[in-house]
Amino acid sequence: MLETLLIIEDEKLLGSELSRHYRQSGWDVLVATNLTEAKEILLKNKVEPLLIISDMNLPDGNALDFMEQIKSCISNANAGVKANYATITEWLFLTAFGSVPDSVRALRLGAYDFLEKPCDLEHLDLLVASAARSAAIQRRVIDQTKQGHRRYTPEAYVGHSTQAQGIRQLLARLTQVPFSALVIGGESGTGKGLTARILHYGGHRAQQPMIEVNCAALPRELLESELFGHEPGAFTGASSRHRGLLEQADGGTLFMDEIGEMPLDLQTKLLKAIEDHKVRRLGGEKEISVDVQIVAASNRDLEKMVSEGGFRADLYHRLSVFKVNLPPLRDAVEDLDELVPLFVAEYNAKAGRQVKEIPTDVWTKLKAHYWPGNVRELRNVIERCVLLSEGPLFPVQWLQLPGQDERPSQATENEGSVKGEISAQGIFLPLDGSMALDDMDKFIIKTALDRAENNLTAAARDLGATRETLRYRVRKYNLKIDD
Repeated sequence: MLETLLIIEDEKLLGSELSRHYRQSGWDVLVATNLTEAKEILLKNKVEPLLIISDMNLPDGNALDFMEQIKSCISNANAGVKANYATITEWLFLTAFGSVPDSVRALRLGAYDFLEKPCDLEHLDLLVASAARSAAIQRRVIDQTKQGHRRYTPEAYVGHSTQAQGIRQLLARLTQVPFSALVIGGESGTGKGLTARILHYGGHRAQQPMIEVNCAALPRELLESELFGHEPGAFTGASSRHRGLLEQADGGTLFMDEIGEMPLDLQTKLLKAIEDHKVRRLGGEKEISVDVQIVAASNRDLEKMVSEGGFRADLYHRLSVFKVNLPPLRDAVEDLDELVPLFVAEYNAKAGRQVKEIPTDVWTKLKAHYWPGNVRELRNVIERCVLLSEGPLFPVQWLQLPGQDERPSQATENEGSVKGEISAQGIFLPLDGSMALDDMDKFIIKTALDRAENNLTAAARDLGATRETLRYRVRKYNLKIDD
């Protein structure tokens, strides 16, 4: 593929000689005799040359001023867009009246080199080849980065349910605006991490770092040090300087998962850092400016925590510039039609399996399950089944969904090997942390209502509760009843 070389030279003889020489060397050469023509080529025609060779002083202006103007125009035009080829162009300047200030300014603006006329053609060829390699390498990095980030588009949030379509539309709009902070809500396993990556890699800061921290995974002292950094001697064991995550994410995104678990005193310090765009390391004396986009996530109801005093109201209002609430899988069961084949294909590729056919009874069981662990639980189920498969047929025996397997014999039950099932005698719930207390309560009530065909009185009798108590919980969980 021919790479484009733009020559800006008002001396027609020199311009034509350079053009002829580099066309013979395999370049696609464009020639402009003044800055107006060059501006039309670069901005109006949107040509993206790999290299620009320009005279310094032209009839309609100075080439250094022009370079600064072009870089500014391209940066503004691409604000909020991933870096493109137009931002990766090397500049070589030729001048008959060189000066030290001009050469310093040229290099400060990012020029590759600065030569005085007349320059030796062989020396110019060496510089052209070197500058071309530099620009080509930078463009190759952009290509590889784009390829790696391509999977993090709004379309990566898979599903054809109304809820999934709404989330995709919202994410598509949010990736087009330079928001400062955002809160992602939803139960555990609904895809908050994926959503955060879509917002970062599909948005304005895709070329900058994305730093992630789980606020529930670190003790208070360590979390403070990780977020804000520390100087040597700030505390016992602090033997060297540490740049905090807010510093590391400068220019990019800080994804704070489980922010509802952050201690209140740290919430105050985080709010100040977000408001002032400055951080001070532990033991430090000066403040450091940072520009960070905050994406916070929690599987807890932050508004409820605010009302109960468990989360600072001022921090919540500062973070919730936008809110994205992800639906649980049980409310969008139709999304299984896309998610299951996607995960099957993923684990086929990873494990070298050939699962292609999913029987009807598998679909029935999958769509009847409550999915307390949401998409994370689904992914684990599919991984287990694909890894243990022995042919193209999806193995139903390895689904092992709670409440859908046949009850074992009384002897087996007495051995305590059964849990998480539904039988005519009772409900067995998992105690492995995959199901929240409210989810267990809702599951029990929903099961009782299903058995009583949504008759409130009959369900209350089966549960040994009053109609008023059951009615309150039915309303709390938005369940359907027949009065």
